[in-house]
Amino acid sequence: MSPHLDPLHEALARLDSLWTDAGDAEDFSRAQLVEANDALGMMRRLVDALHAEVAAGIARESRPELGPGSLAKQQGFRTPAQLIATAGGTSSGDASRLVKVGEATAPRSDLLGGPRPARYPAVRQAVVSGALHTTAAALIIALLDRARLRTDLTQIDEAEKLLADKAANLSLDDVRRLLTRAEAWLDPDGVASREEEARSRRSLTMFERDGCLHLSAVLDIESGASIRAAIAGYVNSAFGARKDAVDPGAPDADHRTVAMLQADALSTICAHALGCDNHAPALAGATVVVRVHLDDLTAGTGFGTVDGVDTPVSIATVRRMAASGGVIPCVLGSAGEVLDWGRERRLFTKAQRLALAERDGGCAMCGLPPDMTKAHHIAWWQRDAGPTDLSNGVLLCESCHHRIHDNGWEIRIDGAGAASRVWFIPPPYVDAARTPRLGGLARYTLAA
Repeated sequence: MSPHLDPLHEALARLDSLWTDAGDAEDFSRAQLVEANDALGMMRRLVDALHAEVAAGIARESRPELGPGSLAKQQGFRTPAQLIATAGGTSSGDASRLVKVGEATAPRSDLLGGPRPARYPAVRQAVVSGALHTTAAALIIALLDRARLRTDLTQIDEAEKLLADKAANLSLDDVRRLLTRAEAWLDPDGVASREEEARSRRSLTMFERDGCLHLSAVLDIESGASIRAAIAGYVNSAFGARKDAVDPGAPDADHRTVAMLQADALSTICAHALGCDNHAPALAGATVVVRVHLDDLTAGTGFGTVDGVDTPVSIATVRRMAASGGVIPCVLGSAGEVLDWGRERRLFTKAQRLALAERDGGCAMCGLPPDMTKAHHIAWWQRDAGPTDLSNGVLLCESCHHRIHDNGWEIRIDGAGAASRVWFIPPPYVDAARTPRLGGLARYTLAA
């Protein structure tokens, strides 16, 4: 057996044992379902890693200079991507990504035939070990290739190592969030140019069809942040009223979907603007929070972030937004309000929520934006006499709050201030070793 295939054989042996014991997946216990899911996930990553190596080899043997001797043409295909896609039943785009990952992570040779490391050795190690899926690797490689044109190679190497490590424990959606921030970190000067491009594409079209008014909008972050916050605030207010309803099953109860609520929010807000009588619609305290480090704000460098939005914004945009009504500028590193209240207050203050949002970025467990979360005591106020301090607070959405309490998860806060981190500790039946899982905004930053 080739050592190269050992991890794949181990994952297959786990699956073989599970099916031998249970006979059929529908007869699996919960523990067996989790184990099978883990083994299948590992197998998929390992198989795709091997496929990337083979795809790079097919591309090498199908390079244009080979002419009629191209492997792809000999097999009856115009491109190597078509050959790979046909065999795997995937698209040419998926095949091309496999080729790029294989080429970027394959060992190289110099002009004299001597060995050279792969272009991205840290990504190679993560892919070959099965820690990183090739799709996530392709996104990382694409970002690093773009950044090479305008960023110091030392910073590229540092970013590669951090990204390969961080992305190994994230879903593909979370990898995209991580890369959005990583691009701003690698090229802060490029944030403004990307903003200008997005601003030039903003549009709103309206037309009538089938008795309805249709709207389609594309907005840059600066223009859209206040719209998003206002609509989300209206929806949150509606859900709060629905939760407090005496009889949710009554004929006149609110059964609108989220999409309906968002449409009603836009209509209500616009109607208020047309006939403003100083009674704003209920928006559940909707605000736009823009965050920036003091040094960056002073020097006019770096970038800022908007709560609930993944895309960073330029310093110029931070300054414009901070001058607008309904926007709270949060400058980090300056003297702030008292953030620890001990047992004097039961509810977290607005200043404390802002500080928690800076650390957690929204729900510290699932990543929902801050306006869909509440500040919760880790050590309970009544049962544990827990203080209303930042070190005892965490932002959680309603679903994750119940999930933690109902299923025996624990929360731990390490460090203090800006350096603090949120860790979720699974119960023994989920992980016998109870290995802590990083939560909060730290999952999506390049801090080591």
